[in-house]
Amino acid sequence: MGIDQSTICDAITSMKIVEFRYKGSWRTAEPHALGYNQRGKLTLCAWQLSGGSGADWRDFHVELISEFIVTDDTFQEPRPGFNPCDKTLSTVVCSV
Repeated sequence: MGIDQSTICDAITSMKIVEFRYKGSWRTAEPHALGYNQRGKLTLCAWQLSGGSGADWRDFHVELISEFIVTDDTFQEPRPGFNPCDKTLSTVVCSV
């Protein structure tokens, strides 16, 4: 059983920083949008703060996320350059 979609959307709408394991590596990120990509995969679009390949925009397939933790830390506004209707997501479920 994967991560509950409502848990991710709650983190996004409340602008809470999240931590999770993705492909064996711990990540810390500011979640910005959840939706379906062109292949129908549920995808989290986030600004990765640490872990993996460093700070930048990243797309995470939800089916590969485990140990999802919503922290008490928040971010104040969307990162510059954020566009919830960008080419990554064909359907947006929730967004900042």
